[in-house]
Amino acid sequence: MPDDPRLLCWRVSPTASAAVGLRSERGPVLLAIMVSTGLIAIDATILATAVPSVVRDVGGFSQFPWLFSVYLLAQAVSVSVYAKLADTFGRKPIMLFGIGLFLLGSVLCGLAWSMPALIAFRAVQGLGAGAVQPMAITIAGDIYTVAERARAQGYIASVWAASSVVGPTLGGVFSQFGLWRWIFFVNVPLGLLAGGLILRNLHETVQRRERRIDYLGSVLLTSGMTLLILGVLEGGQAWAWDSAASVTVFAAGAALLVAFGVAERRAADPILPPWVFRRRLLLTTTLLSLGIGVMLIGLTSFVPTYLQTALGVSPLVAGLALAALTIGWPISASLSGRLFYLRFGFRPTILIGLAVVVVAVGVLALLAHGPSVVVVAVTCFVAGLGMGLVASPSLIAAQASVEWNERGVATGTNIFARSIGSAVGAAVLGAVANGVIAASGRPETDPLAATAAGAAVFLAVLVAAVLTVAAGLAMPRVRAPGT
Repeated sequence: MPDDPRLLCWRVSPTASAAVGLRSERGPVLLAIMVSTGLIAIDATILATAVPSVVRDVGGFSQFPWLFSVYLLAQAVSVSVYAKLADTFGRKPIMLFGIGLFLLGSVLCGLAWSMPALIAFRAVQGLGAGAVQPMAITIAGDIYTVAERARAQGYIASVWAASSVVGPTLGGVFSQFGLWRWIFFVNVPLGLLAGGLILRNLHETVQRRERRIDYLGSVLLTSGMTLLILGVLEGGQAWAWDSAASVTVFAAGAALLVAFGVAERRAADPILPPWVFRRRLLLTTTLLSLGIGVMLIGLTSFVPTYLQTALGVSPLVAGLALAALTIGWPISASLSGRLFYLRFGFRPTILIGLAVVVVAVGVLALLAHGPSVVVVAVTCFVAGLGMGLVASPSLIAAQASVEWNERGVATGTNIFARSIGSAVGAAVLGAVANGVIAASGRPETDPLAATAAGAAVFLAVLVAAVLTVAAGLAMPRVRAPGT
């Protein structure tokens, strides 16, 4: 239930408040959250299996990491703006706007005529996703207590579980039959359904307050991150790493990010309020989310291409191997409350999850030079189990530590960190893969080159997992409220 009942019309009786499910009083809102989540969840995995088909059609293999980086960067930068607007104007209008923008981007992606056009339209999609995902999580945080959220998370996790199978499978089918554009068109009916359910079922009354949007911070952050990603992806490709162009791009990006930091300190209402980073719990959960973003994009964006190129398997088989990762995540996320953090606390749960991820990715990196669909699927499934024990508990811990009027910012910061981690991770890992392929002197379609590139990427993901453990160890020992 919300901390200030004046701010939301949605109230339930004391006896009904314990009920969590689609048939409960809050069931219609939960259904709306689930469908909206499904819109983003399917998109998270449906494209990865089609990358080889997209490249064959519109070209630009070395540019394909941009399809993920630009989407995630647009999502990351917009999340904080939407979070601020949601705390001011309410969750519903921001959610509806995000769904509409996401659908516009999807249609444009389906009509794209070249790789640069597809990249640009993916940015539009990302701007829409920046509203949908955090608003769904924030609404759940508003209408459920921490203990109830553990049960509600099971329903939301089921969406990710279903999407984890539907997304890669649809992507594989569309790719196999040369219909990759339908990867984007399929979002239209689902988005219309999500928007209709939100419009009909979510009712809120918000106390409106004048808030200043940090446009300068948004521009500086977007520009700085874009230049850094450009430098990472094009270094060693369009220009040498030690060339004047490379140094200029990195220096300009770093300068803009420094300017962003200065601007945030002076802004009346900054994108990333300094108080988020002064609170140890919020700081460490943000770093955990950053690490999860790197690990997640490293597996979801490279596993299908690795299997299709190194082993010659079909897009459908590669998609099913990827589905193992995204099946494991929601299974552990749905059980994390009842079996772990409600009993032992957030920190032990997160450390257990990180240990599982390190072991799974370590095995994958060790055996990557001998490609096997079974090995990849099993290790991805175990890694997904570990990530589910990190991502959900860390987000719920962050939400539970703040009041209603700060929850949107806290949620947005967590999602922002994951998106930035994925955006930068896609660029860095893409540069690693491109560098290995270039050093081999073989084309990107050569199985030996693909195997070496995949092994290097998985090793880099392992390094990210080990570094993320440090954030888990630094997290304060806190127990879930009510336990």
